Amino acid sequence: MKPYLKVDRKDRKRLVIISFFIFFLFCLIVVQFYKLQIIEGDKWLKLASLQHQHLVVENFQRGQFYSNTSVRYDQPDEKIAIVQEVPKFHLFIDPESIAYKHKTIIAKKIVSLFDIKTDQKEKIFSDFFKKSRSRKILSWIDKNKKNEIEKWWREFAKSHKIASNAIFFVQDYKRSYPFGSLLGQVLHTTQEEKDPKTLQAIPTGGLELYFNEYLKGSIGKRIITRSPRHPLDTGKVIEKPQNGKDIYLTINHYLQAIAEEELEKGVKNVNGKGGWAIMMDPNTGEILAIAQYPKFDIRKYPSYFNDEQLKDYTKIKPIIEPFEPGSIMKPITLAVCFKANEEMQKLGRAPIFYPDEKIACANNIFPGRSKPITDGRVHKYMNMYMAIQKSSNVYFARLTERVIQRFSDEWYRKQLDEMFGFGRKTEIELPSEEPGFLPSINKYYPSGAVQWSKCTPFSLAIGYNLLVNSIQMVKAYSIIVNGGYDIKPTILKKIVDHSSGEEKVIFDNSNNLKKRKRVLSEISCLEIQRAMKFITKAGGTSPLGDIKGYTEGGKSGTAEKIKNGKYDKSLHVSSFIGFVPASKPRFVLMISVDEPEKKFVPGLGKLQQGGVCAAPIFKEISTRALKYLGVAPDDPFGYPYPDPRRNPDKADWAKEIEYMKNLYISWNK
Repeated sequence: MKPYLKVDRKDRKRLVIISFFIFFLFCLIVVQFYKLQIIEGDKWLKLASLQHQHLVVENFQRGQFYSNTSVRYDQPDEKIAIVQEVPKFHLFIDPESIAYKHKTIIAKKIVSLFDIKTDQKEKIFSDFFKKSRSRKILSWIDKNKKNEIEKWWREFAKSHKIASNAIFFVQDYKRSYPFGSLLGQVLHTTQEEKDPKTLQAIPTGGLELYFNEYLKGSIGKRIITRSPRHPLDTGKVIEKPQNGKDIYLTINHYLQAIAEEELEKGVKNVNGKGGWAIMMDPNTGEILAIAQYPKFDIRKYPSYFNDEQLKDYTKIKPIIEPFEPGSIMKPITLAVCFKANEEMQKLGRAPIFYPDEKIACANNIFPGRSKPITDGRVHKYMNMYMAIQKSSNVYFARLTERVIQRFSDEWYRKQLDEMFGFGRKTEIELPSEEPGFLPSINKYYPSGAVQWSKCTPFSLAIGYNLLVNSIQMVKAYSIIVNGGYDIKPTILKKIVDHSSGEEKVIFDNSNNLKKRKRVLSEISCLEIQRAMKFITKAGGTSPLGDIKGYTEGGKSGTAEKIKNGKYDKSLHVSSFIGFVPASKPRFVLMISVDEPEKKFVPGLGKLQQGGVCAAPIFKEISTRALKYLGVAPDDPFGYPYPDPRRNPDKADWAKEIEYMKNLYISWNK
């Protein structure tokens, strides 16, 4: 039997004290654990995250622009980007993860791989010695250069026991232009540096600005864990980026290239200051091309915005610089006169004129004018076809006088406003459109002079005393060409959301056609079209606009520019607007040349005239465009001598030209 062990009172007391002390320590640990994990958990988690994790932005793709490839009926629709997003990379460093002795070596290696300026090199070296966990040192690196840096870095980091993600890349997207400077003024671009708060691209103007709300996407987020055990660029995506919507334009890249090439050649041939061309489908209002010279190379945008002279080249002049149209207004005047005929017919009264009516034009004095209205030469008598062919100012002033006498100034102005929309914006999808100017009755200029006087209608009839932008003029001609239907010019085909992986059309502009209404009768439109067919043939003002093998119609115009408050006879805006083929127009094309050289060219005439400087550009663009569109020649005998296909007896409009020539001679002996 074992002896009974006695524990004295002192030992028992000591054990109790030790037990309580251990229990107390345990309680302290529990309390501290509760404090750290529960009460202050978020604080310490955040601190730990700051030491080991970094929140990286996942960038989105800005919406892209696509060409309209459906203009060719014989070929399937293709998806061709005019503006696209290409992946680029930003290089970041974590200076805290790199030992002091390695910083300079790494910085030198990175700098040696790029052709950068001295001040930028100094900044990169400085960034390596900043007390930071994330510094962006280089932007917009391409994939090949990224791979080169990564290959070197993996080996260097491993051999020197540096955290592999002390250097890391963040993917971003940058605007790319497969067709170079094509459509520069219309598209514009985005600034290289994004908004530091929203990380959204900042548009410089044009379509980038107009559609910015659709083109914008939203950023995503990714967490990168810093540790030597984690490989480069590991991380967890906690929020996916959302790409912007894509814009499908009505503009066709091939037609745009043709227009830009021929416009540049044409403006240079006449030593012009600049020029622009607009091609539109008269039946839909879709702009197929909108060219401008001098060009705006959006890839080099900073050089343009830092130079006041070059800055002018970034403007979309066809919509922001209204001008007095001159004689290209005359077919519009005819449309108003035909509208008056239609109104007279409704009243059961005789029309104000007949197209083949013999009208006296020798008397050129008109009410309210201190000076007579003159033509290039005196015409005793003319009918409508002759007047368009010879571009007679007096004839159109006489027709307008009849309109005012039968109706009123108010009625005449109302037709220009409501039927064609002069003085109002066309609402085309481009920023900063100027509405132009149509004088108002009973209103005054800032000088105190009345806007609408007794002589105003006569000036309007021949394209003066009003300002129009070029889209307005193309729209007006399209109304005449399409049979009298009002249309809305547009540059937008549809807006598409691809963010879900599938194509979702969020806006379809094809509904635009359903809203149009007739503003002029088809018979009236056909008569005006017939008259404009005389322009490019023998005896007309623009034979240089005759397109071989095709029928066409049009009108030239030459308007003096105002300088220091007065018309300057040495400065002009010279234009030609035409449609082709005349029987079934595929497009309306307007050419304007700003300040062509003023001189006489033997065999051609005055170089500054629209029929001499602008009509040839119309011809060249149209010839190439028709071939691209696959439009077969509709005048197989209408070729100039000595082309073997020429047959003056069978050529379109040959008999009409001969008849009008003989009639003119008999009236004006």
